[in-house]
Amino acid sequence: MFPFNDIEPTQVHLFDQPADEATERRAVMALALVPGIGPGRLRALIAHFGSASQTLRAPIPVLMRVSGIGQQTAEAITRCDVEALLAEQEKRASICKAIPLLSWESTFPALLRELYDPPVLLWHRGVHLPSDEKALAIVGTRKASDYGKRVAYTFAQELARNGWTIVSGLAYGIDTAAHQGAVDVGGRTVAVLGSGVDVIYPAANTRLVAQILENGAIFSELPMGTKPDAINFPRRNRIISGLSRGVLVAEAAAKGGALITAHMAMEQNREVFTVPCSIFSTHGKGNHELVRKNIARLVTTVDELLEELEGFGTTMVSAVNSEETWAELNALERILLENLSAEPTHIDKLCVQAHVDASAALVYLLNLEFKGLVRQMAGKMFYRT
Repeated sequence: MFPFNDIEPTQVHLFDQPADEATERRAVMALALVPGIGPGRLRALIAHFGSASQTLRAPIPVLMRVSGIGQQTAEAITRCDVEALLAEQEKRASICKAIPLLSWESTFPALLRELYDPPVLLWHRGVHLPSDEKALAIVGTRKASDYGKRVAYTFAQELARNGWTIVSGLAYGIDTAAHQGAVDVGGRTVAVLGSGVDVIYPAANTRLVAQILENGAIFSELPMGTKPDAINFPRRNRIISGLSRGVLVAEAAAKGGALITAHMAMEQNREVFTVPCSIFSTHGKGNHELVRKNIARLVTTVDELLEELEGFGTTMVSAVNSEETWAELNALERILLENLSAEPTHIDKLCVQAHVDASAALVYLLNLEFKGLVRQMAGKMFYRT
């Protein structure tokens, strides 16, 4: 990766890499700009052809052999003009000092690699440190009450003072209060945008972004120049929770993005926390619903939250490959593990592959989940850690 410090915007070059790396980087970025190519299809194409460069050289009939690639998308790939697509991206990146991170590079956030659908390409401004793995997301409603903003601001301040990086989405209300709380005590904070990293939304937070970049970072998987369309935000939320050890819902209505983030965090095996709100207010109905459904743990002070977070400051590593762990598994657990991979598999398909009854499989999959070897997603989908 090229450095940022002490350079002028016109000196930033996206592809200041050895020739082969630069070619592949350009190909990945170009593919990501093709209409209809999201992270899932991009990973599938690269896995099928071995590289993005090979993908761009494939003819339409061969492209259509890849799952999820229809004729319209295949035609769009063959029409892909790498130079034309990337010219504007490089120009915008140079102006705002943004750099692209690829998921297999060492600079890519390690926690995001744990997701079953991590971004292949992530745009980045500012400085992201290894210590930012000790991160907590604080999320909530845009139409926050004074109480909700106070919760977000106060918790962010105290967590930042205790060495935690605060992650949020830069939106009005709770997000803004959380970022500001961390900034005001000189702490680290990371904003994940539902637009390109060069398109600050809301514009009223432009000054806050400047403060964040002094001691933090901004991320987005969306191309430079992307507008903040509503469709972008639900997928943005998985990155907010994915960058974090846990999620604190400061204040949430009965429906909204904060609840989506909480559910995504649960699927990602992240901890979810919330605080009590008034039973007479509509602002905190989502908080109470998360507790009622056993999705979130209730905390009332920063000290309680820090106690719950103890032990989450370092990456959890699975011991599935150790002989000792394998020896502790019974025959059925081993069969289930052997038929699982990093890609999520539905319980019905797993049972067919492993020749196991569904009721028995669920029992032993739960045992494997307790041992940290398997994780369950929504819809009875399972994958091996």
